[in-house]
Amino acid sequence: MEIKEILIENAKEYHKNAIEAENKKEYNSSVTLFFKCISALCDIFILEREKKMPSNHTERFRILEVKYPDIYKILDKDFPFYQDSYRAKLGREVSIMFKNDAKKLFEILNIRI
Repeated sequence: MEIKEILIENAKEYHKNAIEAENKKEYNSSVTLFFKCISALCDIFILEREKKMPSNHTERFRILEVKYPDIYKILDKDFPFYQDSYRAKLGREVSIMFKNDAKKLFEILNIRI
């Protein structure tokens, strides 16, 4: 299986599980899963345009910041909330924001959820 196909399957799995967690009002879990989905989608975006995979969060951020600022803004806005999910109780509003950002990236990449 090709790396892009794996990333797409992973993004869809994270998204499905995030929706399930959100429906159960488990917002820290939903935010974490939505962020994993968003990260996988960003990697797909980079892979399609740069023909390479970022090796970590830092490289992903730098490529997006320098070359794709619109995508970077999404990731940069969400990352602090993702980090907070380890030490704070997140709410529905944050989960919905992440869900909307994931949806936006699915649409940009023309991937059906």
